[in-house]
This record gives sequence, structure tokens and C-alpha cells, in this order.
Amino acid sequence: MNANAFDRYLARASAIHRLDPRVKVLLTVVFIFAVALLPEGAWLRFGAAAALVAVVAAAAHLSPLMIARRSLLGGPFLLAAITVLFTVPGRALWEGPWGLHITDAGLLRFSTIAARTFLSLGAAILLTATTRVPDILHALRHLRVPAILVSVIAFMYRYLFVLVEEVGRLLRARAARSARLPGVRGGGSVGWRAAVAGHMAGQLFVRSLDRSDRVYQAMLARGYRGELLTLAPHAMRPADWAALAGGLALILALYGLGFIG
Repeated sequence: MNANAFDRYLARASAIHRLDPRVKVLLTVVFIFAVALLPEGAWLRFGAAAALVAVVAAAAHLSPLMIARRSLLGGPFLLAAITVLFTVPGRALWEGPWGLHITDAGLLRFSTIAARTFLSLGAAILLTATTRVPDILHALRHLRVPAILVSVIAFMYRYLFVLVEEVGRLLRARAARSARLPGVRGGGSVGWRAAVAGHMAGQLFVRSLDRSDRVYQAMLARGYRGELLTLAPHAMRPADWAALAGGLALILALYGLGFIG
């Protein structure tokens, strides 16, 4: 497993990358709330929101198709909403066995949920592709997000890489101790594989617990008091204020200026 799979930042020399992270975080959150509050079937407004994401991606020298492909990761989560196809009253479009039928109102609601999901994911992916995670964390703290929550997010992100490296070491150790005769299928039975996987999971938990205690003691020795400090505070420039005002105006335009869903 590649630890870099968790890092989705894509370095580019663009104006979007140079924006203050607080501007990008704030605009992303406002955009997601605006999309979530759009009425059902407001396809023109959803199309305008998708066009806005595509334009910002192009301005950041990123492919809108790449953003769209990454947004498809939210597809499995739509399974939780698939029941609305059959439970919302309306005119039956398809009748199946056991009294199940898809209604026009159910299809409209499911399509709206899908549009909201993919647009929100697209905005979040665009944020992580143009802003480094430490900058996002600093922006959250500047925006008065509780310090404990920011610290938890920071540790979760940092130790994803550590856990991946630890799993890699365990897998290499297992491979080094697993001899296989020529022409004989290696790996043992399913029960043996399950037992080995259980032992590896237990080892990973024990090592992680031991590492967390050592890291915490080291942090206390270095003056940790519950908040991650930085020596590089962000300063808003006139271009950042202009981008914030322009972004908010474009998002508010989803509810007016001729955009009729």
C-alpha cells in the first residue's frame, strides 16, 4: 500500500493555489451548504454549480474530468439513499415484484441527492487538491474551529501514513518468514490465513498504542498544551479579499440572477 495515496494535493503554479487557505475553506463550506439547500429538481442551478466547479478547477490548472472521476468515490454512499426510489409517493414509473415500484417523485429525489453528493465531493476534492493539509488545519483554527477538533484531525491525518508504514513492515516480515516449496501452493488454509491476519491486527494495535504513549510523552516534554502552534500565520492580501467577495457573490447567484431551477 502506498502511503501517498492519502495525500491528494497537486502542486500547480496557479492563482487558486496561492489563495489564503481560509478563503478556500470558507468558500468550500459555503458552496456545500448552498448546494445542499437547493430545491429538488433545480437542474439549471445544479448545472451552474457544476460549471462553477469546472471553471475553478481549470483556473487551478486541474482537469475537471479528474475532479469528476474522484467525485465518483461517493457512488457507494448513494446506496443508503436508494430506498427513496421506492418509498416516496408518486406516479409509478416501474413496477416490480413484491409490490415494489419506482415513482417519479422518488426518482426526482434520488437524482437530486446524487447531484448534491457529487457536487459537494467535487468542491471538497478541489480544496484538497489545491491546499496542503497543514494549511487547511491552520485555516480551520483561524476560523475558530475548536483546537481539540483540529488536533484530532491533524493526528488522524499524520498517523494514517505511520500506520500504513507499520502494516508494510508487518507484511514484509510475514513474507520473509513464509517459505514455499516449488510447485506447492503457499499461504496455508483459510483458517490459517485468518489466524495470521488476527495476529497482525493485534500486533498493529499494540504497536500503535505503544507509539501513541511515546509520542504523547515527547509532546509534553516539548511544551504541548492541547493546541498545535505554527510559526507561519497566514495574512489576508487584497487579492484574497477580492476572491472571497467574488466567490460569495457567485455562490449567492445560484439563488438568483436568473437561475431558475
